[in-house]
Amino acid sequence: MALTDLQCRNSKPTDKAQKLFDGGGLYLEITPKGAKHWRLKYRYLGKEKKLCIGPYPLYPLIEAREIRDMVKKQLRSGIDPAALKIAERRRKEMEQNNTFEKVALAWAAHNNNVWSTNHARTVETRLNQDIFLVIGKKPISQITAIDLLGVVRKIEKREAYEVARRCLQYCSQIFRFAILNGHTDRNPAPDLKGALKSVPKSNYAAFDAAELPNFIEKFRRNDARLFPQTRIAVELMMLTFVRTSELIKATWDEFDLEEGIWRIPASKMKMKREHLVPLSSQAIILLKQLQEMNGKRQWVFPSLRTHRKHMSNNTILTALARMGYRGIMTGHGFRSLAMSTVMEKLDYRFEVPDRQLAHKAKGPLGESYNRAQFLDERKAMMQDWADYIDNSVIGR
Repeated sequence: MALTDLQCRNSKPTDKAQKLFDGGGLYLEITPKGAKHWRLKYRYLGKEKKLCIGPYPLYPLIEAREIRDMVKKQLRSGIDPAALKIAERRRKEMEQNNTFEKVALAWAAHNNNVWSTNHARTVETRLNQDIFLVIGKKPISQITAIDLLGVVRKIEKREAYEVARRCLQYCSQIFRFAILNGHTDRNPAPDLKGALKSVPKSNYAAFDAAELPNFIEKFRRNDARLFPQTRIAVELMMLTFVRTSELIKATWDEFDLEEGIWRIPASKMKMKREHLVPLSSQAIILLKQLQEMNGKRQWVFPSLRTHRKHMSNNTILTALARMGYRGIMTGHGFRSLAMSTVMEKLDYRFEVPDRQLAHKAKGPLGESYNRAQFLDERKAMMQDWADYIDNSVIGR
């Protein structure tokens, strides 16, 4: 005789376990302590087996019957429901153990011996700040292209378009690693092709890193016969990441060549904040050459006509034109060149060169400016950048 919900609800425990049968192998087991659980007896390949459905009343009678009927269909299809339940539990446990964050950290550890220290630090920063916060706790097998789009759009909101592109690249590599290790069966990153916003082009002409060796070679030959002071000005533009106005208006009291720091006062900065420029050994040598040429008058780059004024704003632009780079490169273009090359070739994360360019951070951090932020990394970066310029024509 079939059970009723009233019987299930009103049944009381005894000193021995009870079984209230409903039909088709389904029964409610009541323990001496009063716990009630649905069980299902069935036969598979000639052997009697038992399936635990769940507790009553969490699983009411009607739902227990639905599960019984589903199990009967599985048996007719040759499926062992108990084995299927175990496999499903293991699958869920595996998913929870293979979140995007855990797989990504395994991917990073796998590549750590071939990455540079700077690149490893950059990847770690991007994962922690831009990716894990959005999808880190989600099983990697459940992440969709829409989830990845959420990562990208969040980064693009602060106009960090290059960072967004890099993060999508990292995600794609992590998914390929996950596929090879059996954690998922597809990579959704390629589905976002064309979804990234284009990086806004600078208003200032600038060549890319591929042209740098040609430029350095022409510069060192000095076919344009530039004045020594002009040559040093162009070279310091490359080495310091500063704006043209900040360079030509520099005064000697801003420099500490022993410490290797150039302190540009707030009055000369676009953002009206004092800015620190770490000086590479190459930059210090050039500045000492200027002192020998001009003495330590007020201006680091005095006008060739009168020392009472600083160098003209057009001097560097004219020098570049004489070298054959009219409309191709500007003084300001060296900033774009340095930013892209330092990230692409030297593996520095976005924030380090961005702070050296004295950009204002987006959002709340924009007001909590710290002139010494990332200073140690910036010092290392400026020396790496100077060495990269020196070595750019080796082997040509």
